[in-house]
Amino acid sequence: MHYDYTAVGHVTIDVLEDGTRRPGGTALYSALQAARLGLRALILTQGAPAEIEALLAPFGAELDLRVVAAPETTTLRSSGTGAERRQRLEAWAGAMPDGLELDTAILHLAPIARETPRRWLGEPRLLGMTPQGLARAWASQGAAVELGPPVGEAEELARACNALVLSEHERASCAVMIAATRAAGGVVAVTNGPAPTTVLLGAGRSISLEVPAVVEPLDDLGAGDVYAAAFFIALSDGRQPEDAARFAMAAAAVRMLGAGPQAIGDHTAIAARLAAVGAPAA
Repeated sequence: MHYDYTAVGHVTIDVLEDGTRRPGGTALYSALQAARLGLRALILTQGAPAEIEALLAPFGAELDLRVVAAPETTTLRSSGTGAERRQRLEAWAGAMPDGLELDTAILHLAPIARETPRRWLGEPRLLGMTPQGLARAWASQGAAVELGPPVGEAEELARACNALVLSEHERASCAVMIAATRAAGGVVAVTNGPAPTTVLLGAGRSISLEVPAVVEPLDDLGAGDVYAAAFFIALSDGRQPEDAARFAMAAAAVRMLGAGPQAIGDHTAIAARLAAVGAPAA
């Protein structure tokens, strides 16, 4: 089956500070944003199939799911918010295999914990990546997740990408990947919470964009993943990077004004946010 948007990466069990367990991971948040923008979306993940299927059952009518079987599902215990968020890896589903068949217009490489396959079968129209998961490391199960040098063939993967999205906090660790994508003519969006977003273009050019304030946000978990999906989709639709970034900011703001994956918005909600901050609608 052909998909409009495929996210490849671990769906996670996110354990919050109060002990609440809920589904998470870039692949979930980004694919769900794509689905709510009207795209046929697929999550290709790895973990314990029955556990992941149960986690994602509430979203089964919105997107498709393929699970590469593994003994356990990646589980992250989180505390704090934004750049102050800290995570511990309680379980890991392992590296995903090479050679997966992907028939999709937009392919989003969405690593959480060094799981991204290096090669696949298929040629997407747009290849995007949220690369922070390739720069994460942990000493042992239960240990804190830290940023470090990117793993394996990260630079090669980045060179093939049309676009990257990451945060300012991750910028230094992902510098090699940023340089590779820009050198190949791709675009890189660097978010920084309420501070201006930087869009890095080729030939050393960049754009700084003010971020409209989000008044009384409820929850920012997954907001960067929603931003990435909206950014990739807007670029694939032919929008200029600046317009794509503004659309992505609005999508992230909608997500932050609610709690959990249920708060991810559709075209109507994002258009309303754009209108509220005086930006042109899509």
